[in-house]
Amino acid sequence: MPNAEDQIAAVLPPPAAEPTRTRPASVLSDVPPATDQALLDRLSSHRTIGGAPREELAWLVAHGHQEHYEPGEIVSVPSRPIAGMFVVLTGRVSIHLIRNATRHKMAEWRAGDVTGLLPYSRAVAPPGDTIVDEAVDLLVIPRDELPAMTRACHELTSILVHVMLDRARFFNSTMLHDEKLKSVGKLAAGLAHELNNPAAAMTRFAKTLPECLQAAESAARTLGAAGLTREETAAVSEMSAACFATPVRQVRSPLEEAEREAAMADWLDAHGIDGGAAEAVAQSPATFDALDRLAATVRIEVLEAVLRWVAADCVVRGLAAEIEHAATRISDLVTAVRGFTQVDASAAPQPVDIGEGLAQTLAVLRGKARDKSIGMSVAIQDGLPRVRGVGAELNQIWVNLIDNALDAAPASGTVEVAAARDRDMVVVRVVDNGAGIPLEIREQIFDPFFTTKDVGKGTGLGLDIVRRLVDRHNGDIEVQSQPGHTEFIVSLPIAVLQHHGADEV
Repeated sequence: MPNAEDQIAAVLPPPAAEPTRTRPASVLSDVPPATDQALLDRLSSHRTIGGAPREELAWLVAHGHQEHYEPGEIVSVPSRPIAGMFVVLTGRVSIHLIRNATRHKMAEWRAGDVTGLLPYSRAVAPPGDTIVDEAVDLLVIPRDELPAMTRACHELTSILVHVMLDRARFFNSTMLHDEKLKSVGKLAAGLAHELNNPAAAMTRFAKTLPECLQAAESAARTLGAAGLTREETAAVSEMSAACFATPVRQVRSPLEEAEREAAMADWLDAHGIDGGAAEAVAQSPATFDALDRLAATVRIEVLEAVLRWVAADCVVRGLAAEIEHAATRISDLVTAVRGFTQVDASAAPQPVDIGEGLAQTLAVLRGKARDKSIGMSVAIQDGLPRVRGVGAELNQIWVNLIDNALDAAPASGTVEVAAARDRDMVVVRVVDNGAGIPLEIREQIFDPFFTTKDVGKGTGLGLDIVRRLVDRHNGDIEVQSQPGHTEFIVSLPIAVLQHHGADEV
């Protein structure tokens, strides 16, 4: 099974261009090759391998062949094994991958570089397409000649191994950066979705508030001119206090609203009051029992003014409470995102609260779950010990696993997240009730660029990044899957703190 370095060492190329323009790697250039001596001189001045002994460069000349490609032609594609090692003599080729149905350039090789299959690499096919940007001349060392090259050309092999290691580091950091950007994109989309509802509610309520305040002010002036008695004032205050105790308006269906308004109109008519106040009073949380008590105390000639003021007062209080509720929701989301991204945290490992990180991750992905009507649950063991690590990196593990679970779960399915202590480890489980992972590909899911998602919907890097981050935290990850139950299990060592000279868990 190819590892990350093997995949990376391959000629990381661009997305599938036009296969009809791809030439078999065995086709030699139509341009007459240079003499062996001239080619040897060119290799001696080559930026990457020019420092190798001349006899080893002569071995390359004797066992390789030259190829020429014009701009737009494809040197290698994922559907075909890598032909061998490519020494770039002139020109420029670029390496691309397809992401979200769009071609993205990852890197490019120019004259003086070496690409393709490098010594000790077990890669078979490249993960993308390599396209020629400027007319290029290559010295190709066929794949089956590489074992002999490592035996005959020790110094050259040493140079190329360092090239492969440098390239592996470059692509590792590039992939990690790209996957982080992808996670940020998911986070931004989820956050926008979650913020939209409370922000829209605040806008709607704020637009309604001036009209309600004006109605309350008008009703208050009418009450002031009515000259309420002490008993009437106390009854009005009691009614207002009842509204204050339940500031958030009940959510009723349109049918329930119509029925309540009709019943309120009947009550007003029975007390000799114009039914025009029915809509305003019906919107308040006032019960008919409370209205009956108010009507028994307040004079009939001022009862309508009292009801209009009470209704306006209750609506204003309700709107203010809902604006506060929406603002609190936005504040909570921002707090969750700050915790998720660990913007203020040091990049150095430190004790991390796994439960808090899982809760923050669920908060930013809740919108996606709601879109698919997926039920999400989280169970965190009480007193769960901390693990030692980098909070932002651990959260990237959780967002990848939970996001994959949401993709795998069917509409109206379930995703369950649990964290508990198991001896000296904290074990996190992410379970979905999707179709499961077929046994024949289960060992490949952590390979870089391997994905079961449709083209443009997955890069094949998420689980590879997860595995790397788990390894970096001295942990372990495994998967158990069958139809209707797929479970990813991450085990991380508990942080051991130094306390008064003794270890404390």
